Amino acid sequence: MTIIEFEQKVKKIINDLKAICSDYGLANSGEEAKIITNLFMYKFLNDKLIYAIRKEEEKNLKNGENIEDYIQKINNDDYEEEILEYLGANVPKFKKEHFISFLFNKQNDTTTPFHKLLDDTMLDISDYNKEVYSFKTSTGKKRPLFTKITESIPDSSKRLQFAQAVINKLASESFEDMFERGDKHDFFSAVFEHLIKDYNKDSGKYAEYYTPAFASRIIAEIMVTEKVKNVTAYDPAGGSGSLLMALAHKIGEENCSIYAQELSQKSSDFLRLNLILNELVHSLQNVAQGNTLSEPSHKEGANLRKFDFITSNPPFNTDFSSIRETLSNDAYNRFFAGVPGIPDKKKDGMPIYLMFMQHIISSLKDNGKACIVAPSGFCTNASGIPLKIRQELVNKNMLRGVIHMPSHIFATTGTNVSLIFIDKEKTDKTVMFIDASNLGRKEKVDGYDRTVLSDKEEKLIIDTFSDKIEEKEFSKLVNIEKIKENGYQISAGRYFDFEVEDTMTLEELQIKVKTLTNDLNTLFNKSEELQKVIKKQIGGIEYD
Repeated sequence: MTIIEFEQKVKKIINDLKAICSDYGLANSGEEAKIITNLFMYKFLNDKLIYAIRKEEEKNLKNGENIEDYIQKINNDDYEEEILEYLGANVPKFKKEHFISFLFNKQNDTTTPFHKLLDDTMLDISDYNKEVYSFKTSTGKKRPLFTKITESIPDSSKRLQFAQAVINKLASESFEDMFERGDKHDFFSAVFEHLIKDYNKDSGKYAEYYTPAFASRIIAEIMVTEKVKNVTAYDPAGGSGSLLMALAHKIGEENCSIYAQELSQKSSDFLRLNLILNELVHSLQNVAQGNTLSEPSHKEGANLRKFDFITSNPPFNTDFSSIRETLSNDAYNRFFAGVPGIPDKKKDGMPIYLMFMQHIISSLKDNGKACIVAPSGFCTNASGIPLKIRQELVNKNMLRGVIHMPSHIFATTGTNVSLIFIDKEKTDKTVMFIDASNLGRKEKVDGYDRTVLSDKEEKLIIDTFSDKIEEKEFSKLVNIEKIKENGYQISAGRYFDFEVEDTMTLEELQIKVKTLTNDLNTLFNKSEELQKVIKKQIGGIEYD
């Protein structure tokens, strides 16, 4: 099974499960999201264990023997829990009666109503694995791996039929082929991305965005420049773990410990299952649920814990007015550039990403490296907190480089983003700029316009950045003194030389003119906004 085939199968199952939930009155609700999340966690763990048993038992096969004879141990009385002992800590532990195939064959058993059997099984799996797979919140309380799902059905008389419908769907598909591939994979990316398009519209003031795989790979390849061991990798807004998974795969799962904090319970569920499925069980206890800004979970005594690698795609704008006062009096002295004010009319427009950027800088070791996904406007804002952060990065020679990505790389927003690379042990006085905004091809994904990079384009970006290659109007290596002279602007276009060559085609000239026009429009818009602010302030002056 290819990754594309896997993702297509995942989306089909999600749609089928959503149809089932809709039939039982839960269409596009929070309860539906919880049910689908739990079911996919259960399905992936079930198939991972079956695959692990299959591979182990294959070693014991004699010529002519059939592997299926061994797998039947799962479904009959010959199954023994001892078989799990040699599978290692990265494999979940199931009793015989925990397997989907076992439940599938118990649907018509009148001893226990099937919906109760399903719920009890989910809870029993949680209890059976609680020492390894329980989940810690920011208050230190542990949450179980699974919760009851059929109790979400409003009409109790329909819970049995609902339980039968979902278990039949899970039993009809297998994901063993994805474990057979041997390469590491962000299993929940397809689940997460396909779900958030429906649930984010009701998410209130905290929206979730899945970072596309190509962006995660670019970040990991550029950040990890040599072999390392016993390092820590952290994301203060962990989401489903896509960025951390890519980073761990590059470093080597056995060579790093993952740390994360995430506000959303749904995203946290995806993140911890990603750790389980990607041989990172040893990091499960390092994942916390809660608000990183007001209650950071990862500390060493009274101080913030410092990390070797930090990668994050934090939320860009949200209403954090309720905790603004707390952040203004931060106990950890993180917010050197300040805390944004509360807008008069649009509180959810508060740029919370600026707070995460400052938190990340404060959480890096003295030789640490980081990459932050930020709205591209951060690179050119002429004043305020963005400017102060850029000054900190440039003056202390921490800014390694900036990559402007194409528009519409996210599933649910067209915000233009840039990748900001930070290196605290950087010694040379240059910054690498890449404008990749014109790369990629447009696709329609789940009804949204998306820009997707090819493997060749990914490699172009990685090699150009890592090898410090300068290409006209694509990449430029700039001395930090020149950046200071330009008001600490870190937009690639500011440092490109615009030339009209005799050999330039009309189409190439039009592209150049369009790019410059867009840049000018951005500057004009910012100028208009600044004029309005100045006029408002002048108009508010009182005269004696």
